[in-house]
Amino acid sequence: MGLIRALWIALAAISFSIGVVGIFLPLLPTTVFMLMAVYCASKGSPRFEAWIRSRHYVGPLLLNWEQERAIPRRAKLAAVGMLAASALLIIWSLGEGWLRWALVVFLTVVALWLVTRPEPSSSP
Repeated sequence: MGLIRALWIALAAISFSIGVVGIFLPLLPTTVFMLMAVYCASKGSPRFEAWIRSRHYVGPLLLNWEQERAIPRRAKLAAVGMLAASALLIIWSLGEGWLRWALVVFLTVVALWLVTRPEPSSSP
C-alpha cells in the first residue's frame, strides 16, 4: 500500500471516528466529519467508503446532505436539543464574563442554521 493511500485511509478513519463522537457531542458536526471521511476514503479505499455509506446511522444522512443539502427532522431535533442542553450547562457552570455569552450566542447561531436547513423530500 502506498504512503499516500495510507494517509487518505488514516484521514478517513480519523474523520469517521470524530463524526461518531459528534453523534453524542453537539459541538462536533457529525455530517461534516462523515462527508470528509467519505471523501478521504474514496481517495484511499473505495471499500472503506462503501462501508461508511452502509452504516445505518450515517448513510442516509450523507445521502440526504449530498443530494439535497437536507437534514431530517429527527436529527435536527436531537442536535438542537443537545445544543440547548450545552448552552444551559455553559450558563450554569461558566463564570460571569463575555466567554459564556459568546459560546451561548455561537450555539444559538448553529441551532438556527440547523433548523433552517430543508428536510429531505423522501423523509417520512
